[in-house]
Amino acid sequence: MIRKAIPSLSLLALLALTAGPAAAQAGLTLPPDGDNQRSTATQQMGLVRVTLDYSSPDVHGPNGEDRKGKIWGGLVPYGMTNLGFGSCGDQCPWRGGANENTVFTTNYDVKIQGKPLPAGSYGLHFLPGPDEWTVIFSKTSTAWGSFFYDAKEDALRVQAKPEKSEYHEWLTYEFTNRHPDKMTVALKWEELQVPFTVSVDKPADLYVANMREELRSEPGFNWQGWSTAAQYAVANKVGLEEGLVWANRAVTPPPIGQPNFTTLSTLSRLQAANGKADEAKKSMELALAHPTASPFDIHGYARQLQAEGQNEEALKVFELNAKKYPNTWPVQFGLARGLAGVGKKAEAIEAARKSLAQAPDPASKQGVENFIKQLEGK
Repeated sequence: MIRKAIPSLSLLALLALTAGPAAAQAGLTLPPDGDNQRSTATQQMGLVRVTLDYSSPDVHGPNGEDRKGKIWGGLVPYGMTNLGFGSCGDQCPWRGGANENTVFTTNYDVKIQGKPLPAGSYGLHFLPGPDEWTVIFSKTSTAWGSFFYDAKEDALRVQAKPEKSEYHEWLTYEFTNRHPDKMTVALKWEELQVPFTVSVDKPADLYVANMREELRSEPGFNWQGWSTAAQYAVANKVGLEEGLVWANRAVTPPPIGQPNFTTLSTLSRLQAANGKADEAKKSMELALAHPTASPFDIHGYARQLQAEGQNEEALKVFELNAKKYPNTWPVQFGLARGLAGVGKKAEAIEAARKSLAQAPDPASKQGVENFIKQLEGK
C-alpha cells in the first residue's frame, strides 16, 4: 500500500487530496482514503460523449476541520509543487480531485478551448493560480494521483480563468452552457469554479459517418433506413453526394427500395441539392402523382416551397391538392395560403372561408378565422 512506502506524510496530510489509494489488501476492498467518494459526470453533444471520473473531497476535512478560505493557494497549492513522493519531484501538478487520477474520456475527437484533443482517456491535472489556471491532459490516465506525472506525456495544455462560484461542499465537475456542438466543463469546489470549453467540429458529419455504418446492419434492410439517412443529409447540407446514393437505394426495387411519396420526394430533394434540376423536377412530379401521396403530404411540400420563397411553385402544388382532394382538410386552407402568397387576397379569403367547414376542431377553425382577419386587415 502506498502509505507504507512513504516515509513522511506531512505534506500529504496537509493536502488531504493526496491520500493513498482506496485500501485493498488481501483481496479485500475497503472504503476510499479520506472518505473521498468516487464520482462520475457524463454529458453528450450528439454522438460525442464526455465523461469525467474523479474522487470528490469536501471542504470539511476528515477530522471535521472547516477548510473554507484555505483551499486555493493553501490546501491546493498554486503552480507546481513537491508531493514528497513519486517521480515528479518539484514538478507535480494538482490532480483535480483526490486519490486516483481524475480521468477525462471522450469517444470522438474534440477541441478543448479551441485546441484539438483526439478521442481517448486522459489523466486530468491542473496548475492552479490566482488569476489563471493551466489545464493538463496527460496521455497517462491510470496513474495514482500526480505522484508520477511526467510533462513529456502531456497530450494537451490549455489556459482557463478561475471564477466566483456558488458554494460547493464537495468538489464536482458540471457541464454548463450545453449546445449540440459546444459545452463548458466546470470544476467547482468551495466558492470557485474553473470552466473550459469542449467543442466538436461539424457534428452533422459524425451522424452521417455513423449512419453509414448503421446502414450496413439492420437499418439497411428496409427503404425507411436509407430514406431517413438521405433526408438527414439534405436537411443538414452534409454528405450530399452520398445522400443521393442513399435516396436512390431507398426508391429503387428490388429488394429493398420502394417508390412512394416519401422516397420519391426525398430523391427529388437530393437531386436538386446535387445540381440535377431536371431530374429533381421529374422525381417530384412522380411523388405528387403517386397513390401514396396524401393531402397532408402534398400540403407539406407546398408549405416547404413557401418557406423557401417559391410562392408561384407553391401555389401550383396547392392547386393540385385542391383538385385531387377538394373536400379534405387542410386542402382549401392550403390553397388560401398559396393564393395569399402571390398577392391574390380576395381569392385567398374565399378559399379560406370554404376551409372553415373542413376544419376538424375548434383550434383549427380559430386559426382559419384569424388568417381571414389578417387578410381583411382586421
